[in-house]
Amino acid sequence: MNPLPTMVDYRTHAAEEAKNISMFNTPPVLPIFMMHETLVWLKDTIGGVEAMNKINSKKSQMLYEEIDRNSMFVGTAEKEDRSIMNHCWVMAPGYEDKQDAFMAFAKERGMVGIKGHRSVGGFRASLYNACPIEAVEALVQCMQDFEKANK
Repeated sequence: MNPLPTMVDYRTHAAEEAKNISMFNTPPVLPIFMMHETLVWLKDTIGGVEAMNKINSKKSQMLYEEIDRNSMFVGTAEKEDRSIMNHCWVMAPGYEDKQDAFMAFAKERGMVGIKGHRSVGGFRASLYNACPIEAVEALVQCMQDFEKANK
């Protein structure tokens, strides 16, 4: 039998209570409940964690393919180190002066929150579970439209 972590071992809690001192620790009930609800939703609505991973991988591949294809942008992470959740890119060499123009262009099309980190610049798109594939498609289309308008 695997030993239980002290946080979830009721014997630890009972022993502390028997000493007539405060509770050993209060488990983080809300985060545990939210995790449970999210996992139930994933299982019932999406098909489980594996199905969500397939969706997230598809979204990620779609955006990285555009970053790699588009002559105006370049990814900041090495291909083997890329995240499937957080995608960072900058303007390609020769197009650095277009960063503000792309940000404005994207904002006009409803793209918000893609400004990169203040110390790095560029752009960042977080494709978390709640981000629908349609949002990624819209961002990719925006990047393609910007390239066409600025070539």
